Amino acid sequence: MSEDSIPTFSADVLEGIADVLGATAGGLTGSEIDTHLGRAKVRDVAPGMNKRKRLFNALAARQNRDRVGNCVVAFIASAMAPVRFRNEPAEFARLQSELDEVLIHAGLRITDEGKVGRAKAGKATTLNQAAEHAGTILTELRRRNTHPDLMRYCTLELLQKNNFHALLEAAKSIPDRIRALTGLTNDGAALVDDTLTNASGPVLAINDGLTATDHSEQSGFANLTKGLLGLYRNPTAHDPKLHRDVTDTELVDALTAMSMVHQRLDDAVVKP
Repeated sequence: MSEDSIPTFSADVLEGIADVLGATAGGLTGSEIDTHLGRAKVRDVAPGMNKRKRLFNALAARQNRDRVGNCVVAFIASAMAPVRFRNEPAEFARLQSELDEVLIHAGLRITDEGKVGRAKAGKATTLNQAAEHAGTILTELRRRNTHPDLMRYCTLELLQKNNFHALLEAAKSIPDRIRALTGLTNDGAALVDDTLTNASGPVLAINDGLTATDHSEQSGFANLTKGLLGLYRNPTAHDPKLHRDVTDTELVDALTAMSMVHQRLDDAVVKP
């Protein structure tokens, strides 16, 4: 992207950039913000504030003074220089993806060289367009508010665009969560039977279990959980990647269903 007279960024886009690069977890450190502000020749106007506010105020003040957005582009280019991530390529991919979600609202994106470039799809004006234009599964999953306990298992594989192993790791999250809640150690369908459909009453109950509707819901939840494990964990665990093609659509749909299981487990009650 040319350095000549870059249009100013809106306050919302600036705030989004600051949210990504100034995040408490996964963002730049305070000293890194100092370094990259210095390289972009931007003065830190609010050094006592938290990282997000420091970054937003510094970039906004310089942009308002210059009446162009060049300082913002320079800061991003410094912070996203690929050489900084030579030992953590997945971290570059994560920040690139998160910045793309913000910059697409200005018709921009982060190139593989870590610079700000024009987005081929143009400017997004809605969240649906942003998810589509940013073009990453992570973008869509974040838009769907996918459960964080699920995302912990497969974010690295998603960043690597490895659908096969992302699906496998995501499927592992369900039995792991059930074991953590109940203290049991078995696996698969046996674990689901022992915890969700135990003959003497469920160990892990998703409702009060007082009515026929409650019993039907509990049974349906157990069948759904077993079905997801049988459909997605067992085949991917046993089949070579060469023989198992996982499309983007299948992956998003499967992770959405698994996220629903985690959401119901959030309110489940462990019974003695």
